[in-house]
Amino acid sequence: MTGDLLQLAVVIPTFNEKANVATLIAKLDQALIGRNWEAIFVDDDSPDGTADAAREIARLDKRVRVIQRIGRRGLSSACIEGMCATAAPIVAVIDGDLQHDETLLPAMLDLFKDDDTDVVIGSRFVSGGGTGEWDSDRVAKSALATKLSRRVLKCDLNDPMSGFFMIRTDIVRHLSPSLSAIGFKILLDLLTASPTPLRFVEVPYTFRCRTEGESKLDHVVAMEYLIAIYDRMFGRVVPVRFAMFSAIGVFGVGIHMAVLTALFVGFGTHFLVGEIVATLAALTFNFFLNNALTYRDRRLKGWRQLVDGWVSFAVICSVGAVANVGIAAFLYEMRDGAWAASALIGVLVGAVWNYALSSKFTWGRY
Repeated sequence: MTGDLLQLAVVIPTFNEKANVATLIAKLDQALIGRNWEAIFVDDDSPDGTADAAREIARLDKRVRVIQRIGRRGLSSACIEGMCATAAPIVAVIDGDLQHDETLLPAMLDLFKDDDTDVVIGSRFVSGGGTGEWDSDRVAKSALATKLSRRVLKCDLNDPMSGFFMIRTDIVRHLSPSLSAIGFKILLDLLTASPTPLRFVEVPYTFRCRTEGESKLDHVVAMEYLIAIYDRMFGRVVPVRFAMFSAIGVFGVGIHMAVLTALFVGFGTHFLVGEIVATLAALTFNFFLNNALTYRDRRLKGWRQLVDGWVSFAVICSVGAVANVGIAAFLYEMRDGAWAASALIGVLVGAVWNYALSSKFTWGRY
């Protein structure tokens, strides 16, 4: 051993990775021989029992710790909690799916002997690295994401999308209050949150194929990445949640008009009946899409929460609609016929009302 002091914490964010837990610990044990390390599993309450599997190992191996998060979701926020929970001076982030090369950890740790290094990044896009058996579609998507991320970076990094890296823990603690914790690319969040460019080194590695479990790369995760980019570019002007809430509201208007047109024009339904059905359809669409995207980290589950949430959302939006119309009418009278400006201000007030109250009373109660 190189002394008794803890040298490295390996943070492993997990969701439904029970089959990989024991294998990963065995691989870390082999890779980090002669180093003082700990592994911190940060599990988002996996239904497959990932946290329990890690705890079984932790009973025998004091190097293994478990943080089981209840009611919270998201890879970036899980990484932040894990990185801030260790006393180790250096912390690594590695996926629980065995696709990152744990044998590089000792060499990455040695690079911190140089005080000029803040971050060591496992890179697929430097000489000697690779994406393994990715198909052309995934390679193209990764290239596009990398290109987008460089628009918000303060450094010329080859693989800003990497989820395999090592960083000084005190930097994470210092930056944690300003991290957005949105999406699944915590490295990008750290690099863009730092007021001064972080000094980094890239080391090549080849991405492995998953052997157990299911990939977490779905369309919602891709959406979260775009949200994280938006948050870094424009979030200080218009908060990302409000922007998403408003964008979904615009789509809801389209749903409303489509349903009303189909019923009133297509089927000859009475206008009032068509308007009521169209309003309920748009409101329901907005509720479920906001639940899936805008409030994914707080999303309501189970029929009781969903019904209760829908009712509260409907009541809030009804009051918002009344406020919208009332303010628009008042301004129209006061501004002597400036109908467009009056209507837009009414819409804005209604949107802010709906967003503020639904954040607290629909998605803020559970």
